[in-house]
Amino acid sequence: MARMVVIYPTPKNVETFDRHYFEIHVPLAKKIPGLRKYEVSDGPIATPVGTSRVHRIGTLHFDDLAAIEKAFASAEGQAAGADRRLFAPDDSGVQMFLFDNREV
Repeated sequence: MARMVVIYPTPKNVETFDRHYFEIHVPLAKKIPGLRKYEVSDGPIATPVGTSRVHRIGTLHFDDLAAIEKAFASAEGQAAGADRRLFAPDDSGVQMFLFDNREV
């Protein structure tokens, strides 16, 4: 199983961000072919030493890294990527990590 983890820093307007994220972005992203599961953080995000500057974490599950590449090459993946740049531009501090994982 492969994951795409998207980490969003706290935006200037949390209410506007969350409204767009849940009403527009999540429904778009859930149409991405090959997506097996979509999880989002719920509530404050903390670190072992206290609060963080992270507002939301999205975790998208796919079969493997090739499936992620194929998914985001699709029209639906392109639409979700373009939408993300509207509410969380590349220079906003958003971070994305793509990886395979294994149980140990």
